[in-house]
Amino acid sequence: MAIPLSKTSTPSTRNGAVDSQVKSNPRNKLIYGQRRCGKGRNARGIITARHRGGGHKRLYRKIDFRRNEKNIYGRIVTIEYDPNRNAYICLIHYGDGEKRYILHPRGAIIGDTVLSGTEVPIKMGNALLLADMPLGTAMHNIEITVGKGGQLARAAGAVSKLIAKDGKSATVRLPSGELRLISQNCSATIGQVGNVGVNQKKLGRAGSKRWLGKRPVVRGVVMNPVDHPHGGGEGKAPIGRKKPTTPWGYAALGRRTRKRNKYSDSLIIRRRSK
Repeated sequence: MAIPLSKTSTPSTRNGAVDSQVKSNPRNKLIYGQRRCGKGRNARGIITARHRGGGHKRLYRKIDFRRNEKNIYGRIVTIEYDPNRNAYICLIHYGDGEKRYILHPRGAIIGDTVLSGTEVPIKMGNALLLADMPLGTAMHNIEITVGKGGQLARAAGAVSKLIAKDGKSATVRLPSGELRLISQNCSATIGQVGNVGVNQKKLGRAGSKRWLGKRPVVRGVVMNPVDHPHGGGEGKAPIGRKKPTTPWGYAALGRRTRKRNKYSDSLIIRRRSK
């Protein structure tokens, strides 16, 4: 879906992207309120996630990641903005009267139909088991546990590929480049997640970033030594260390943070690239 640039009236609107087809009018039965974490603080009031706070109030949209409306055609009625994710969402009206939100597949337009089940055509937006997909299929919203709903490849522009099938498992290449074994009884949605150009969108001004709940980020090299390991020095000084570190002295930029002996290590054929 092409996103046209808005007409410039002020410096903050220059090269701004506005999509006229994307609305923000959620259905009352598909939303509910949610509590916001207090500026990234834990139960003790300690900041555990920096650079968070403020932002506009949000209502959570109930997204159908399971796609358990089997063998019932659904029609895309609207394409809407979701403040809780960078991908767009679609409102689906099913033939039995059910209404649900799903992730917007790239290229889907209002009026298209989607279907989920065991014997459905290989078409964009349809959901089916990995066992029923041909090799080389591009997909998103992939289940890890059967029946739990999609957990992988849900961000804007994310796409995975079915590489191979062997026994009860299928080999899937994830957006990170990781090759992973997943049960063939898990389901996935055909196609790529929409809003591919989200990273190229220009916010235009600092206030737009604050509306998203993100606070300013300060570089460690401009701090004092008491505040950051990179701080101190006269004038524009280097970090003074062999490798960059976090504010707490741990190695940064390339240090692996995955836990050792994780339950899914045996399912990973090739690790993701850094």
